[in-house]
Amino acid sequence: MSSRDQFASKIGFILAAAGSAIGLGAIWKFPYMAGTNGGSVFILLFILCTVIIGLPILIAEFMIGRRGQLDPINSFKTQAPGKPWYMVGWLGLIACGIILSFYSVVGGWILSYLFRAVTLQLTGQGLDFASLFSDIIANPLEVLIAQGAFMLLTLLIVQAGIKGGIEVASKWMMPLLFIFFILLFIRSVTLDGAMEGIKFMFVPDWSYLNIKTLLLALGQAFFSLSVGVSAMITYSSYLSPKENIVSSAGNVAVMNIIISILAGLVIFPAVFALDYSPEQGPGLVFVILPAVFEQLPMGGLFLIIFFILILFATVTSAIAMLEVVVAIGIGQKTEGRKRASWIFAAIIFLIGIPSALSYGVMSDFTIMGKNFFDFADYITSSILMPIGALLISLFAGFHYSKKVSQQELNSSSLLFTIWLTIVRYLAPIAILIILIRSAFA
Repeated sequence: MSSRDQFASKIGFILAAAGSAIGLGAIWKFPYMAGTNGGSVFILLFILCTVIIGLPILIAEFMIGRRGQLDPINSFKTQAPGKPWYMVGWLGLIACGIILSFYSVVGGWILSYLFRAVTLQLTGQGLDFASLFSDIIANPLEVLIAQGAFMLLTLLIVQAGIKGGIEVASKWMMPLLFIFFILLFIRSVTLDGAMEGIKFMFVPDWSYLNIKTLLLALGQAFFSLSVGVSAMITYSSYLSPKENIVSSAGNVAVMNIIISILAGLVIFPAVFALDYSPEQGPGLVFVILPAVFEQLPMGGLFLIIFFILILFATVTSAIAMLEVVVAIGIGQKTEGRKRASWIFAAIIFLIGIPSALSYGVMSDFTIMGKNFFDFADYITSSILMPIGALLISLFAGFHYSKKVSQQELNSSSLLFTIWLTIVRYLAPIAILIILIRSAFA
Protein backbone atom coordinates (compact mmCIF):
# COMPACT_ATOMS: atom_id res chain seq x y z
CA MET A 1 0.00 0.00 0.00
CA SER A 2 2.93 2.33 0.61
CA SER A 3 3.82 2.29 -3.09
CA ARG A 4 0.32 3.37 -4.11
CA ASP A 5 0.12 6.66 -5.97
CA GLN A 6 -1.28 9.73 -4.19
CA PHE A 7 -2.26 13.26 -5.03
CA ALA A 8 0.73 15.54 -4.54
CA SER A 9 -1.34 18.39 -3.09
CA LYS A 10 -4.73 19.20 -1.61
CA ILE A 11 -5.51 21.63 -4.42
CA GLY A 12 -4.71 18.90 -6.97
CA PHE A 13 -7.22 16.59 -5.30
CA ILE A 14 -9.90 19.30 -5.05
CA LEU A 15 -9.50 20.27 -8.71
CA ALA A 16 -9.61 16.63 -9.81
CA ALA A 17 -12.69 15.91 -7.68
CA ALA A 18 -14.35 19.11 -8.86
CA GLY A 19 -13.50 18.14 -12.44
CA SER A 20 -15.22 14.80 -11.89
CA ALA A 21 -18.35 16.59 -10.67
CA ILE A 22 -18.28 19.48 -13.15
CA GLY A 23 -19.13 17.83 -16.43
CA LEU A 24 -21.99 17.86 -18.87
CA GLY A 25 -24.36 17.89 -15.90
CA ALA A 26 -23.28 21.40 -14.94
CA ILE A 27 -22.69 22.92 -18.39
CA TRP A 28 -25.15 21.06 -20.61
CA LYS A 29 -27.95 19.70 -18.38
CA PHE A 30 -28.19 22.43 -15.71
CA PRO A 31 -28.97 25.32 -18.12
CA TYR A 32 -31.72 23.47 -19.96
CA MET A 33 -33.18 22.10 -16.70
CA ALA A 34 -33.26 25.64 -15.31
CA GLY A 35 -34.59 26.95 -18.61
CA THR A 36 -37.54 24.55 -18.65
CA ASN A 37 -38.36 24.84 -14.93
CA GLY A 38 -38.66 28.54 -14.22
CA GLY A 39 -35.05 29.64 -13.95
CA SER A 40 -34.49 31.34 -10.60
CA VAL A 41 -36.67 29.07 -8.41
CA PHE A 42 -35.03 25.96 -9.84
CA ILE A 43 -31.57 27.47 -9.27
CA LEU A 44 -32.41 28.35 -5.65
CA LEU A 45 -33.71 24.84 -4.96
CA PHE A 46 -30.67 23.33 -6.70
CA ILE A 47 -28.30 25.24 -4.42
CA LEU A 48 -30.24 24.23 -1.29
CA CYS A 49 -30.38 20.58 -2.34
CA THR A 50 -26.66 20.54 -3.17
CA VAL A 51 -25.74 21.86 0.28
CA ILE A 52 -28.29 19.94 2.35
CA ILE A 53 -28.34 16.55 0.57
CA GLY A 54 -25.53 16.28 -1.98
CA LEU A 55 -22.67 17.60 0.16
CA PRO A 56 -23.19 15.18 3.09
CA ILE A 57 -23.17 12.20 0.68
CA LEU A 58 -20.02 13.56 -0.96
CA ILE A 59 -18.40 13.78 2.48
CA ALA A 60 -19.44 10.16 3.10
CA GLU A 61 -17.72 9.03 -0.11
CA PHE A 62 -14.58 10.96 0.80
CA MET A 63 -14.55 9.34 4.24
CA ILE A 64 -14.96 5.79 2.89
CA GLY A 65 -12.27 6.27 0.25
CA ARG A 66 -9.70 8.07 2.37
CA ARG A 67 -10.15 5.58 5.21
CA GLY A 68 -9.83 2.57 2.87
CA GLN A 69 -6.85 3.79 0.78
CA LEU A 70 -7.79 1.17 -1.82
CA ASP A 71 -9.98 0.75 -4.88
CA PRO A 72 -13.74 0.74 -4.08
CA ILE A 73 -14.18 -3.06 -3.98
CA ASN A 74 -11.18 -3.75 -1.73
CA SER A 75 -11.93 -0.65 0.33
CA PHE A 76 -15.31 -2.07 1.33
CA LYS A 77 -13.85 -5.55 1.79
CA THR A 78 -11.23 -4.34 4.27
CA GLN A 79 -13.61 -2.05 6.15
CA ALA A 80 -16.48 -4.54 6.30
CA PRO A 81 -14.84 -8.00 6.08
CA GLY A 82 -17.17 -10.91 5.47
CA LYS A 83 -20.09 -8.65 4.53
CA PRO A 84 -21.51 -7.95 1.06
CA TRP A 85 -20.80 -4.20 1.13
CA TYR A 86 -18.06 -4.72 -1.48
CA MET A 87 -20.90 -5.09 -4.01
CA VAL A 88 -21.18 -1.29 -3.85
CA GLY A 89 -17.75 -1.19 -5.50
CA TRP A 90 -18.90 -3.57 -8.23
CA LEU A 91 -21.99 -1.42 -8.72
CA GLY A 92 -19.73 1.62 -9.18
CA LEU A 93 -17.55 -0.27 -11.66
CA ILE A 94 -20.56 -1.24 -13.79
CA ALA A 95 -22.11 2.23 -13.57
CA CYS A 96 -18.87 4.01 -14.53
CA GLY A 97 -18.29 1.67 -17.46
CA ILE A 98 -21.79 2.20 -18.85
CA ILE A 99 -21.78 5.97 -18.21
CA LEU A 100 -18.41 6.41 -19.93
CA SER A 101 -19.59 4.27 -22.87
CA PHE A 102 -22.25 6.85 -23.82
CA TYR A 103 -20.50 9.86 -22.25
CA SER A 104 -17.65 9.30 -24.71
CA VAL A 105 -20.19 9.53 -27.52
CA VAL A 106 -21.20 13.02 -26.36
CA GLY A 107 -17.50 13.81 -25.98
CA GLY A 108 -17.13 12.81 -29.62
CA TRP A 109 -19.97 15.16 -30.63
CA ILE A 110 -18.11 17.97 -28.85
CA LEU A 111 -14.90 17.15 -30.73
CA SER A 112 -16.85 17.19 -34.01
CA TYR A 113 -18.25 20.63 -33.21
CA LEU A 114 -14.86 21.91 -32.03
CA PHE A 115 -13.23 20.75 -35.28
CA ARG A 116 -15.92 22.54 -37.29
CA ALA A 117 -15.59 25.67 -35.16
CA VAL A 118 -11.79 25.79 -35.57
CA THR A 119 -12.09 25.25 -39.35
CA LEU A 120 -14.73 28.02 -39.52
CA GLN A 121 -17.51 25.71 -40.68
CA LEU A 122 -19.95 27.05 -38.05
CA THR A 123 -19.83 30.71 -39.01
CA GLY A 124 -21.76 30.67 -42.29
CA GLN A 125 -24.83 32.87 -42.28
CA GLY A 126 -28.11 31.01 -42.33
CA LEU A 127 -26.64 27.66 -41.29
CA ASP A 128 -29.34 25.25 -40.08
CA PHE A 129 -27.85 24.06 -36.79
CA ALA A 130 -30.70 21.66 -36.03
CA SER A 131 -30.08 19.83 -39.32
CA LEU A 132 -26.30 19.96 -38.74
CA PHE A 133 -26.66 18.32 -35.32
CA SER A 134 -28.95 15.62 -36.74
CA ASP A 135 -26.49 14.95 -39.58
CA ILE A 136 -23.51 14.67 -37.23
CA ILE A 137 -25.07 12.23 -34.76
CA ALA A 138 -26.49 10.11 -37.61
CA ASN A 139 -23.15 9.75 -39.44
CA PRO A 140 -21.77 6.35 -38.29
CA LEU A 141 -18.18 6.91 -39.43
CA GLU A 142 -17.87 10.36 -37.89
CA VAL A 143 -19.41 9.47 -34.53
CA LEU A 144 -17.25 6.35 -34.13
CA ILE A 145 -14.02 8.18 -35.06
CA ALA A 146 -14.90 11.06 -32.74
CA GLN A 147 -15.85 8.68 -29.92
CA GLY A 148 -12.56 6.83 -30.37
CA ALA A 149 -10.60 10.10 -30.32
CA PHE A 150 -12.29 11.16 -27.09
CA MET A 151 -11.56 7.78 -25.44
CA LEU A 152 -7.93 8.02 -26.59
CA LEU A 153 -7.59 11.46 -24.99
CA THR A 154 -9.13 10.14 -21.76
CA LEU A 155 -6.95 7.04 -21.50
CA LEU A 156 -3.71 8.94 -22.25
CA ILE A 157 -4.37 11.04 -19.13
CA VAL A 158 -5.39 8.11 -16.92
CA GLN A 159 -2.48 5.86 -17.95
CA ALA A 160 -0.04 8.53 -16.70
CA GLY A 161 -1.26 7.98 -13.13
CA ILE A 162 -2.58 10.23 -10.38
CA LYS A 163 0.28 12.74 -10.01
CA GLY A 164 1.57 12.68 -13.59
CA GLY A 165 -1.76 12.37 -15.37
CA ILE A 166 -5.02 13.18 -13.57
CA GLU A 167 -3.62 15.82 -11.20
CA VAL A 168 -1.59 17.61 -13.90
CA ALA A 169 -4.53 17.61 -16.34
CA SER A 170 -6.93 18.89 -13.67
CA LYS A 171 -4.54 21.66 -12.60
CA TRP A 172 -4.45 22.92 -16.18
CA MET A 173 -8.01 22.27 -17.31
CA MET A 174 -9.98 23.50 -14.30
CA PRO A 175 -8.40 27.00 -14.05
CA LEU A 176 -8.70 27.39 -17.85
CA LEU A 177 -12.32 26.32 -17.60
CA PHE A 178 -12.97 29.14 -15.10
CA ILE A 179 -11.07 31.68 -17.23
CA PHE A 180 -12.99 30.73 -20.38
CA PHE A 181 -16.26 30.92 -18.47
CA ILE A 182 -15.44 34.43 -17.23
CA LEU A 183 -14.61 35.57 -20.80
CA LEU A 184 -17.88 34.18 -22.14
CA PHE A 185 -19.80 35.59 -19.18
CA ILE A 186 -18.46 39.11 -19.85
CA ARG A 187 -19.36 38.81 -23.53
CA SER A 188 -22.83 37.50 -22.82
CA VAL A 189 -23.93 40.00 -20.15
CA THR A 190 -22.74 42.99 -22.21
CA LEU A 191 -25.19 42.22 -25.03
CA ASP A 192 -28.17 44.50 -25.54
CA GLY A 193 -31.14 42.86 -23.87
CA ALA A 194 -29.01 40.58 -21.69
CA MET A 195 -30.69 41.88 -18.52
CA GLU A 196 -33.79 39.78 -19.29
CA GLY A 197 -31.66 36.65 -19.04
CA ILE A 198 -30.20 37.79 -15.73
CA LYS A 199 -33.71 38.50 -14.39
CA PHE A 200 -34.78 35.04 -15.53
CA MET A 201 -32.01 33.57 -13.35
CA PHE A 202 -32.32 35.74 -10.26
CA VAL A 203 -35.85 37.18 -10.04
CA PRO A 204 -38.05 34.37 -8.69
CA ASP A 205 -41.23 33.25 -10.40
CA TRP A 206 -42.83 31.62 -7.38
CA SER A 207 -45.40 29.78 -9.51
CA TYR A 208 -42.65 27.21 -10.13
CA LEU A 209 -42.22 26.54 -6.41
CA ASN A 210 -43.77 23.08 -6.28
CA ILE A 211 -42.92 19.44 -5.60
CA LYS A 212 -42.05 18.70 -9.22
CA THR A 213 -39.44 21.49 -9.40
CA LEU A 214 -38.04 20.46 -6.01
CA LEU A 215 -37.59 16.84 -7.10
CA LEU A 216 -35.97 17.89 -10.39
CA ALA A 217 -33.60 20.23 -8.52
CA LEU A 218 -32.81 17.48 -6.03
CA GLY A 219 -32.01 15.07 -8.85
CA GLN A 220 -29.81 17.65 -10.59
CA ALA A 221 -27.92 18.46 -7.37
CA PHE A 222 -27.50 14.81 -6.59
CA PHE A 223 -26.16 13.75 -9.99
CA SER A 224 -24.09 16.89 -10.64
CA LEU A 225 -21.79 16.04 -7.72
CA SER A 226 -20.88 12.68 -9.30
CA VAL A 227 -21.86 10.70 -6.20
CA GLY A 228 -23.08 7.12 -6.21
CA VAL A 229 -20.63 5.61 -8.73
CA SER A 230 -17.57 5.29 -6.45
CA ALA A 231 -15.63 7.94 -8.43
CA MET A 232 -15.20 10.06 -5.30
CA ILE A 233 -14.32 6.98 -3.23
CA THR A 234 -11.60 6.20 -5.78
CA TYR A 235 -10.19 9.74 -5.86
CA SER A 236 -10.22 10.14 -2.07
CA SER A 237 -8.39 6.81 -1.70
CA TYR A 238 -5.34 8.64 -3.09
CA LEU A 239 -5.71 11.36 -0.44
CA SER A 240 -3.35 11.78 2.51
CA PRO A 241 -4.89 11.02 5.95
CA LYS A 242 -3.95 14.52 7.14
CA GLU A 243 -6.26 16.32 4.71
CA ASN A 244 -9.59 17.70 5.96
CA ILE A 245 -12.24 15.93 3.90
CA VAL A 246 -15.09 18.18 5.06
CA SER A 247 -13.44 21.34 3.73
CA SER A 248 -12.36 19.50 0.56
CA ALA A 249 -15.95 18.33 -0.09
CA GLY A 250 -17.23 21.83 0.64
CA ASN A 251 -14.81 23.30 -1.92
CA VAL A 252 -15.95 20.80 -4.57
CA ALA A 253 -19.64 21.55 -3.90
CA VAL A 254 -19.06 25.32 -4.05
CA MET A 255 -17.10 25.06 -7.31
CA ASN A 256 -19.88 22.94 -8.81
CA ILE A 257 -22.51 25.52 -7.85
CA ILE A 258 -20.40 28.40 -9.20
CA ILE A 259 -19.78 26.67 -12.54
CA SER A 260 -23.47 25.77 -12.90
CA ILE A 261 -24.52 29.39 -12.27
CA LEU A 262 -21.78 30.69 -14.60
CA ALA A 263 -23.10 28.33 -17.29
CA GLY A 264 -26.50 29.93 -16.87
CA LEU A 265 -24.98 33.43 -16.96
CA VAL A 266 -23.20 32.59 -20.22
CA ILE A 267 -26.24 31.05 -21.88
CA PHE A 268 -29.41 32.84 -20.72
CA PRO A 269 -28.41 36.50 -21.30
CA ALA A 270 -27.32 35.60 -24.85
CA VAL A 271 -30.46 33.54 -25.46
CA PHE A 272 -32.75 36.38 -24.31
CA ALA A 273 -30.71 39.10 -26.03
CA LEU A 274 -31.05 37.36 -29.39
CA ASP A 275 -34.73 36.51 -28.86
CA TYR A 276 -34.49 32.74 -28.41
CA SER A 277 -36.51 30.74 -25.89
CA PRO A 278 -34.78 29.41 -22.75
CA GLU A 279 -37.06 26.35 -22.92
CA GLN A 280 -35.17 24.69 -25.77
CA GLY A 281 -34.28 21.60 -23.75
CA PRO A 282 -31.26 19.32 -24.46
CA GLY A 283 -30.53 20.95 -27.83
CA LEU A 284 -29.55 24.22 -26.11
CA VAL A 285 -25.78 23.60 -26.38
CA PHE A 286 -25.58 21.98 -29.82
CA VAL A 287 -28.38 23.76 -31.68
CA ILE A 288 -29.27 27.07 -30.03
CA LEU A 289 -25.87 28.30 -28.78
CA PRO A 290 -24.06 27.99 -32.14
CA ALA A 291 -26.91 30.02 -33.66
CA VAL A 292 -26.53 32.59 -30.87
CA PHE A 293 -22.75 32.90 -31.25
CA GLU A 294 -23.09 33.18 -35.03
CA GLN A 295 -24.88 36.50 -34.55
CA LEU A 296 -22.24 38.02 -32.27
CA PRO A 297 -19.17 40.06 -33.25
CA MET A 298 -16.20 37.66 -33.06
CA GLY A 299 -18.78 34.91 -32.57
CA GLY A 300 -16.57 32.30 -34.23
CA LEU A 301 -13.80 32.87 -31.66
CA PHE A 302 -16.19 32.70 -28.71
CA LEU A 303 -17.75 29.52 -30.12
CA ILE A 304 -14.29 27.89 -30.23
CA ILE A 305 -13.70 28.94 -26.62
CA PHE A 306 -17.10 27.58 -25.61
CA PHE A 307 -16.51 24.13 -27.10
CA ILE A 308 -12.99 23.94 -25.63
CA LEU A 309 -14.58 24.73 -22.28
CA ILE A 310 -17.19 21.97 -22.66
CA LEU A 311 -14.46 19.56 -23.79
CA PHE A 312 -12.40 20.28 -20.66
CA ALA A 313 -15.42 19.70 -18.43
CA THR A 314 -16.29 16.47 -20.23
CA VAL A 315 -12.73 15.10 -20.14
CA THR A 316 -12.28 15.78 -16.40
CA SER A 317 -15.44 13.77 -15.71
CA ALA A 318 -14.46 11.00 -18.14
CA ILE A 319 -11.03 10.47 -16.56
CA ALA A 320 -12.71 10.02 -13.15
CA MET A 321 -14.97 7.28 -14.54
CA LEU A 322 -12.14 5.48 -16.33
CA GLU A 323 -10.00 5.77 -13.19
CA VAL A 324 -12.63 3.86 -11.19
CA VAL A 325 -12.46 0.97 -13.67
CA VAL A 326 -8.65 1.02 -13.92
CA ALA A 327 -8.17 1.30 -10.13
CA ILE A 328 -10.32 -1.78 -9.57
CA GLY A 329 -8.60 -3.57 -12.45
CA ILE A 330 -5.06 -3.13 -11.10
CA GLY A 331 -5.93 -3.32 -7.39
CA GLN A 332 -2.92 -2.51 -5.22
CA LYS A 333 -0.44 -2.93 -8.07
CA THR A 334 0.99 0.11 -9.85
CA GLU A 335 2.98 -1.39 -12.71
CA GLY A 336 -0.05 -2.53 -14.73
CA ARG A 337 -1.76 0.86 -15.03
CA LYS A 338 -0.81 1.62 -18.64
CA ARG A 339 -1.86 -1.79 -19.96
CA ALA A 340 -5.07 -1.76 -17.92
CA SER A 341 -5.94 1.74 -19.18
CA TRP A 342 -5.71 0.64 -22.81
CA ILE A 343 -7.61 -2.62 -22.25
CA PHE A 344 -10.50 -1.09 -20.30
CA ALA A 345 -10.73 1.95 -22.59
CA ALA A 346 -11.00 -0.41 -25.57
CA ILE A 347 -13.71 -2.46 -23.87
CA ILE A 348 -15.70 0.66 -22.94
CA PHE A 349 -15.33 1.97 -26.50
CA LEU A 350 -16.79 -1.28 -27.87
CA ILE A 351 -19.66 -1.16 -25.34
CA GLY A 352 -20.34 2.42 -26.48
CA ILE A 353 -20.68 1.59 -30.18
CA PRO A 354 -24.45 0.91 -29.98
CA SER A 355 -24.92 4.25 -28.19
CA ALA A 356 -22.87 6.00 -30.88
CA LEU A 357 -25.08 4.48 -33.58
CA SER A 358 -28.35 5.09 -31.74
CA TYR A 359 -29.28 8.12 -33.83
CA GLY A 360 -28.27 6.57 -37.15
CA VAL A 361 -28.12 2.96 -38.31
CA MET A 362 -29.42 1.62 -34.95
CA SER A 363 -32.16 4.21 -34.45
CA ASP A 364 -34.87 1.54 -34.78
CA PHE A 365 -33.34 -0.65 -32.05
CA THR A 366 -35.08 0.08 -28.74
CA ILE A 367 -35.12 -1.26 -25.17
CA MET A 368 -38.13 -0.33 -23.02
CA GLY A 369 -39.11 2.14 -25.74
CA LYS A 370 -35.73 3.91 -25.62
CA ASN A 371 -32.84 3.85 -28.07
CA PHE A 372 -29.60 2.33 -26.78
CA PHE A 373 -28.09 5.71 -25.85
CA ASP A 374 -31.15 6.82 -23.86
CA PHE A 375 -31.48 3.41 -22.21
CA ALA A 376 -27.84 3.48 -21.04
CA ASP A 377 -28.43 6.99 -19.68
CA TYR A 378 -31.65 5.91 -17.94
CA ILE A 379 -30.26 2.73 -16.36
CA THR A 380 -27.30 4.60 -14.84
CA SER A 381 -28.78 8.00 -13.95
CA SER A 382 -32.15 6.77 -12.71
CA ILE A 383 -31.27 3.39 -11.18
CA LEU A 384 -27.58 2.57 -10.60
CA MET A 385 -26.43 6.00 -9.34
CA PRO A 386 -29.27 6.47 -6.81
CA ILE A 387 -28.89 2.89 -5.51
CA GLY A 388 -25.13 3.40 -5.17
CA ALA A 389 -25.57 6.67 -3.30
CA LEU A 390 -28.24 5.14 -1.06
CA LEU A 391 -25.93 2.27 -0.06
CA ILE A 392 -22.95 4.62 0.43
CA SER A 393 -25.06 6.88 2.65
CA LEU A 394 -26.28 3.95 4.77
CA PHE A 395 -22.77 2.47 5.04
CA ALA A 396 -21.24 5.73 6.22
CA GLY A 397 -24.17 6.44 8.53
CA PHE A 398 -24.51 3.06 10.24
CA HIS A 399 -21.35 0.98 9.72
CA TYR A 400 -18.87 3.30 11.40
CA SER A 401 -19.13 4.07 15.11
CA LYS A 402 -19.90 7.70 15.96
CA LYS A 403 -16.41 8.02 17.45
CA VAL A 404 -14.69 6.85 14.26
CA SER A 405 -16.84 9.04 12.02
CA GLN A 406 -16.29 12.16 14.09
CA GLN A 407 -12.53 11.57 14.13
CA GLU A 408 -12.52 11.16 10.34
CA LEU A 409 -14.56 14.31 9.78
CA ASN A 410 -12.70 16.33 12.43
CA SER A 411 -15.70 18.61 12.92
CA SER A 412 -17.67 20.09 15.81
CA SER A 413 -20.30 18.03 17.61
CA LEU A 414 -23.13 20.09 16.12
CA LEU A 415 -21.95 19.78 12.50
CA PHE A 416 -21.25 16.08 12.99
CA THR A 417 -24.75 15.49 14.39
CA ILE A 418 -26.30 17.32 11.43
CA TRP A 419 -24.20 15.30 8.95
CA LEU A 420 -25.02 11.97 10.63
CA THR A 421 -28.76 12.73 10.70
CA ILE A 422 -28.71 13.56 6.99
CA VAL A 423 -26.76 10.48 5.82
CA ARG A 424 -28.74 8.14 8.08
CA TYR A 425 -32.24 9.42 7.42
CA LEU A 426 -32.79 12.51 5.23
CA ALA A 427 -30.56 11.53 2.28
CA PRO A 428 -31.87 7.93 2.05
CA ILE A 429 -35.46 9.20 2.06
CA ALA A 430 -34.63 11.76 -0.66
CA ILE A 431 -32.90 9.10 -2.76
CA LEU A 432 -35.82 6.70 -2.40
CA ILE A 433 -38.16 9.46 -3.59
CA ILE A 434 -35.94 9.96 -6.67
CA LEU A 435 -35.97 6.18 -7.34
CA ILE A 436 -39.75 5.96 -6.99
CA ARG A 437 -40.24 9.01 -9.20
CA SER A 438 -37.89 7.54 -11.82
CA ALA A 439 -39.76 4.23 -11.77
CA PHE A 440 -43.06 5.92 -12.53
CA ALA A 441 -41.73 8.63 -14.85
